[in-house]
Parts: sequence; C-alpha cells; structure tokens
Amino acid sequence: MKNIRKIELLSPAKDADTGIEAIIHGADAVYIGASRFGARAAAGNSTEDIKRLCDFAHIYNAKVYVTVNTIIKDKELAEVEKTIHDLYNAGVDALIVQDMAIMEMNLPPIELHASTQTDNRTVEKVRFLKETGFSRVVLARELSLSQIRDIHKACDVELEVFIHGALCVSYSGQCYISQACFGRSANRGECAQFCRLPLTMTDADGKVIAKDRHLLSLKDLNQTDSLEELLDAGATSLKIEGRLKDMSYVKNITAHYRQKLDNIFKRRPEYTRASSGHCTYTFAPEPEKSFSRGFTSYFLHGRNNGIYSFDTPKSLGEKVGVMKESGQKFIKIAGTKKLSNGDGICYLDENNELKGFRINKVEGNNVFPQEMPRIRKGTELFRNLDHEFEKALSRKSAERLISVSMELAENNFGYTLSAEDEDGNRVSVAFAQAKENARSPQKERIAKEIGKLGNTCFKAESVKISLDEERFIPASAISDARRKTVEKLLSARRINYRRNIARITKDNATPFPEQQTDYRGNVMNKLAEQFYKEHNCEVTEPAYEASYVKGREVMHCKHCIKYAFGWCTREGKRDNRYREPFYIETNNGKRFRLSFDCKACEMKVIDCN
Repeated sequence: MKNIRKIELLSPAKDADTGIEAIIHGADAVYIGASRFGARAAAGNSTEDIKRLCDFAHIYNAKVYVTVNTIIKDKELAEVEKTIHDLYNAGVDALIVQDMAIMEMNLPPIELHASTQTDNRTVEKVRFLKETGFSRVVLARELSLSQIRDIHKACDVELEVFIHGALCVSYSGQCYISQACFGRSANRGECAQFCRLPLTMTDADGKVIAKDRHLLSLKDLNQTDSLEELLDAGATSLKIEGRLKDMSYVKNITAHYRQKLDNIFKRRPEYTRASSGHCTYTFAPEPEKSFSRGFTSYFLHGRNNGIYSFDTPKSLGEKVGVMKESGQKFIKIAGTKKLSNGDGICYLDENNELKGFRINKVEGNNVFPQEMPRIRKGTELFRNLDHEFEKALSRKSAERLISVSMELAENNFGYTLSAEDEDGNRVSVAFAQAKENARSPQKERIAKEIGKLGNTCFKAESVKISLDEERFIPASAISDARRKTVEKLLSARRINYRRNIARITKDNATPFPEQQTDYRGNVMNKLAEQFYKEHNCEVTEPAYEASYVKGREVMHCKHCIKYAFGWCTREGKRDNRYREPFYIETNNGKRFRLSFDCKACEMKVIDCN
C-alpha cells in the first residue's frame, strides 16, 4: 500500500462561532481573520475569540489558521509583529501571509502559508517559497490539474487548492482596479468588487459591443466532481472560500465536502482525514441551496465557456422549473421541486435583469406570491432562498463525536474505569467502592451506564466489563467515575495536541525567480524590500497603492472576453464588425482598455482614467 496521506478539508470562518460550527460539520481546519491585516477587512476577530476557537478545534486535532495577508505599511510593521506573537500565544497553528516583510521579522516558531495573494502559478515560484521557509503554498485558482501535478512533483511542500466559492477574475494579488476606481485596495483587504459591476464594452470606433453586462463576473467554483483528481494531483488541503459567508453557508458546504471526501477515503485507503471524530447530520447537504452564481470547475480541465455569469452577479440558487401560467393571484410552476411558504424565487426578465418574489402560500404547483410579479410564460425560475432548509440549519444540525473504548476493572480497593480514544490517548480513574456481590446479572446495566456520554464530544464504541464476579455498583458511583474519566481524557487530548514547529532562517539566499519586480511585487515597506534584495531581486518601484501612474495594468486575467464572445484568434475566429482595441466602461464613466496576450492565453485590463 502507498504511504497514507492526510487530506485536510479547510473551511472559512468569519468569526469564532462560525469556525466552531465548521469543525462540528466536518472541517479538519478553519481559517479566520485577525483583528487587522487580513484580506477581508470586514472579517476581523479579537485574539480572545481566536483562542476560544483554537481551544475547541484542538480537541478534534483540527487546526486554526489566521490570515495576516495584506500588504503592510512601514508604520504598521511593529504592530504586525506583535499581533503574530499574540496569535501564536493564543494557540494558532499557522499564518496565511502575503507580505514578505513578515519573513524578516522576529517570529515565534509558527508555520507560514503563502497566501494565494502571492500569485503562486509556477514551479519556480512555489519552489522558492518552500526554500525560503513556507510550509504550505496556496495555489492560484486558475491552475489546471496538469499544472498542479507538475508543481507537486517538483516541489516538496504542502499544496492548498480552492474547491468551492467565489472566484476573483484577476490572478490574486494582481488586481488593482478597486484601488484605481475607488481608492480601496484589494491587497489591503478593501476590495470594492469592481468585477461584479455592469459594464459597457465598445470597440476602437466607439461601437457598442455589449451594454450593461457583467463582463468580468464569474460563476462560483465547485469541484465536487474533481476531488479525487485533485488528491491524485498532489493537493493536501482543499479550501472552501468564504470568510464573509454566513453560518448556514459554512455548515452546508462543509458538510457536503466532508461526506464526499469520506466516501473517497473508503475506496482509497492511501488517503485519510486530517483530524478526529465522525460527523452525523440532521440535514442533507445541498450546495445549490447556498449562495451561488451558478457553478464552474473553472480551468481545472482546460479553458471552457461555462465560467462566467454575464447576466447577474447575484445568487440564482437552484432551478425549480418554469412559469407555466398565471392567475390573478397565483403562478403555476412546471417543475419537480417541492416549494414551501417563505421561499424566495428569482428569474431573469426580458431585459436580463434579475427579479424575484417571496412565496406567501403553496398549493400543489400553484404558488401565491406576496406581490404578483410581471413574468412571461416559459421563464426559468430559481429558488435562491429555501425557507425550510435555512430553518433546519438555524438549529443544531450536526454532531461530531470521537470514538472511545472503555473498560471497567477491579482493583484492590474498588474499581478502575479506563478510556482510550481513537487517537491512542488513554486515561484511567480509580475509585474506592465496596465490592458488593449482586444477586442478578449487572454487566449489561453497568456497561449501559458507562456508555452514557451524551453531552460530551465522545462516543463509546465499546464498553468492556472485567469483573471477577457479578458486582453491584451504584449508578451514582459509575456516573461520577464516568464524568472524571471524560474530563481527564479531554485534558489529555489538549495536553497531547502538538503544533508543528517552524523556524525561518534569515541567512537563506535562494534567488527569487525574477531579477526585478515592479509595482506588481506589492512591496510597500522597507522589510519587504530588504527581503527581495537578500534574494537577488531588485524592487524597481513600490506597490501600486503607493505609486499610482496612469496607463498601468490593473487586472491580469485568465478569463478572456474575446473567447467568451467566440472571437478567439487562437482558434481562428474573429468578428469583423468590431475593431480593436476594445474598452470597458462603468456607468459612472471609469474607462479601461482590454489587452489580449493570445500567446499566453490571457487578458489584461489597462487603466485609461
């Protein structure tokens, strides 16, 4: 048999409570934002809350990673270093970082993960990050299976890949359009989501090609059908995007992938889960019932036309049918989905604008909206709010239990209750109790009492009663011994939990893959500049946020609008009605030129403002 490889399901947490639920629903690790310096400024958390999350996670051998993945100003360096030490003392397992200044700091022995914001697309870049001290690299979402496989073969480092959630249209870390338009830096955690705006596209002569379309808005990632391929390609950690998503989303999507992975592990014993415990659910996970713009596997299996969502950047949800006919107060739907009072229904009208209504009452295939919409016969209808499903998720919806074997045996002055969990932690509690012979069989009763672990994180898989004779032991004595044994086992799990130790060596002189880096190196402070200098790379200019110049590239995309319109020159196609260069413009007059690198099969967005 091949070496067994632990596979991690990594879930997002906007706060500690969401992180705890992610673990209960099957996450092997969660990632959460610190109070500052995370790439989602609206998802900050106190060190005290992060410690509470760590204390809970570590019971299950689950890990907690904290994002410190913004670029840093000189005046913030000391605060970042202090924050890192505070996080380490709180029990955090690793930091997800972007700014190389952190590599120059006086760090505790905490593991560092290279954020996808460091633009990790090549063997050379990943190998450099590994050799400079990163224990894990988060790969760009745009990579194909063969590219992931090549990186894995060439680089002995953990690889983290995204499997679900929203997609950035630009390579991560290489998007400056939010800063250019709104003065809000994506690399400082303040992305204004320019890519979700309606845009008008024109050609060199001003001809309108598309008006008010969401030309840079992509569908959401869903790699449900490719999990096994990702594992075989070398992925160690499978990441769900969504540190701004609500708790029901995290519960549903985590449970979905937990079940899928566990089914794979049953067939593929060379893979196993990275944490402890087994999950059971009170609901059937369905990704279509949580926020999505439609799903795509993106570029995992090569370029395809199903990655974008030009009509709307909002959640459509699951298709429930088509509008068959309408009465004065009702709409008849032709479909097989069961609808409920309170459901939210949406559709695209004749102008491709997203509209919706709330169901007040359901009678068979007839639904009675709170307000009757204007809707054409044959219109596709989607449910973007399943009221009953959300209600189920608002309650306790999962349980995660650690398997335990228990044994009761006699000692010289009474009895000893022992417990050993699935990870080999073993504890014993001896208690004095008069040995009173019983007049009837007691072992079944005693075993049942010992196995009552209902309000704990443990499940008694087996209970062995090793008594010399039939003994009567009061239920109160058994209950007290059971409680003490559980407390001792919990304590043992916490004590025996070990974080990985990492140390960054400052004398590492591995050369950076490039000899120069410009504003796209995102260097905003003296320590980051020092890092690149030590690795034989000249920083020719500071980060975009500190060096605005008109006419610069503000997006670098694998998504190509020409390909989406069927005009891919690599495939010998074009539309002679329109002359390049092409431009996109917002409703408030912000204008950008599109540049196409057909050899690299990429598109760039150039600032014209």
